[in-house]
Amino acid sequence: MPTYHIEMMEGRTVEQKKKLVAEITRVSVEVLGGSPESVDILITDVKRENWATGGKLWSEPRP
Repeated sequence: MPTYHIEMMEGRTVEQKKKLVAEITRVSVEVLGGSPESVDILITDVKRENWATGGKLWSEPRP
C-alpha cells in the first residue's frame, strides 16, 4: 500500500494533522482498497526560513 510524504510549513496543530492523516487514509482505502493499517504517512514540518517561493524566503515579509 502507499506511503505518503507530506512537507508543509510548520504551524499546524496536532488536531489538524490528525484530521489530515485520517482523511488521506480513508480516501486511500476507498480508492485503492486494502486496510487503513497499510497506509503510511510521514509529515515533515518545515520552518518558514527554510522554504522559498519565487526566490523569496517565506520568513521574509510579503506584499
